[in-house]
Amino acid sequence: MKTTTTITGSFLESITYTEYRKKVTKLLIHGKSSGNEQSEELLKYSKLNETRMNRLDKTIHVGKSNEQALNALHNNYYWLVLAEGWCGDAAQLLPVFNKLANATHKIKLKILFRDENEALMNLFLTNGSRSIPKLIVIEKETMQIKGTWGPRPEGATNLIKSYKQQYGVVDETAKTELQLWYLHDKGLSTQKELITLMQHLEQLSPQTKQHL
Repeated sequence: MKTTTTITGSFLESITYTEYRKKVTKLLIHGKSSGNEQSEELLKYSKLNETRMNRLDKTIHVGKSNEQALNALHNNYYWLVLAEGWCGDAAQLLPVFNKLANATHKIKLKILFRDENEALMNLFLTNGSRSIPKLIVIEKETMQIKGTWGPRPEGATNLIKSYKQQYGVVDETAKTELQLWYLHDKGLSTQKELITLMQHLEQLSPQTKQHL
């Protein structure tokens, strides 16, 4: 019951991708980053992410086969995503989420700022940490949580895990390597993983079985 109440309350505060972009941009104009913590480092990352997202909004492409797979879904869903403007992974992935959602009438993307939704974030920790972006799949008809994804695609996760095992920390070099991974991947791994997840969730859904 607590999870349902938290989801419902948070969902009412969620915003569209366009609204999210505008809010982050407005904060930057006033020399601020999103979130509870303010620092020169976070502001620097936020500015860098703004440039990245502007580029990705223009360059991320959803192929016809991926578009067809999304439109073949039987049920309708919300993708509720926790993010912040300073997060490098969120900057790389939110444009991909947005392009996928725009490619189908089956999915609507809604975004929440992590630090403004602590109770919800604490329900979806990754190995005990408040890692973002975190994508929560909600079935539109029932408002039930069906699954989650994030904070990174498998290839990016493995890169950071391997680096940390080798050097013991995630430093600026690791962050640079991660951004290069995203650059070369062009959002394709994320698209593939999310479509696979949605297809798997549909196989588990009673509503889907009624269509079969």
